[in-house]
Amino acid sequence: MFERVTLQIFFAVIFVAAIQAAPANSKANSKECVGVTFPDTVAVDGSELSLNGMGVRRATMFDVEVYVAGLYLIEKSGDSEKVIQSNQPWALTVQFLRDVDSADIHKASQEGFEKAVGDKIGALKDRIEAFNAQMTALQKGQTLAYAYNPAKGTVITVNGTSGAPIQGADFAAALLGVSIGPESPDEGLKAGLLGQACK
Repeated sequence: MFERVTLQIFFAVIFVAAIQAAPANSKANSKECVGVTFPDTVAVDGSELSLNGMGVRRATMFDVEVYVAGLYLIEKSGDSEKVIQSNQPWALTVQFLRDVDSADIHKASQEGFEKAVGDKIGALKDRIEAFNAQMTALQKGQTLAYAYNPAKGTVITVNGTSGAPIQGADFAAALLGVSIGPESPDEGLKAGLLGQACK
């Protein structure tokens, strides 16, 4: 029996409120990975973002597929540090491939932020708590989205319900760093989000 999957946060997409999907009814305007399709472009508060890449998060010694994620940027890039520090609008979308409970999400969130920012985590403590308060158990096929606008903050949308924005470029950079920073828990996921093949 597979061990309980610990999910490294980072999630994604019903494009509502802060994220509105560009037309995606044609496969010519979308990309697919392991059966999940994301549109080529989305809009965040009036800024058009392009799909930079898609990746699959795998966990445990059995390489269990947990979710497919897509990263949207103003300008495509394969440079993780440049993307994290750019302070430009971005969106991270995830569709889950299996059920994940809230305890796993909260644990993975904390571990991910600690690895992403190290001893700077104290400055993010209250905002990480606000982030975790918006997280719920997620089931196969459900989605979650993060959208960052420097003028507004980071909006988390869980299955179509958006919470209050979490302020700060430092929080947004840390959240993005969880997935594509030097301590990413899954190099295949990171590579896919940065434009390499999704596999």
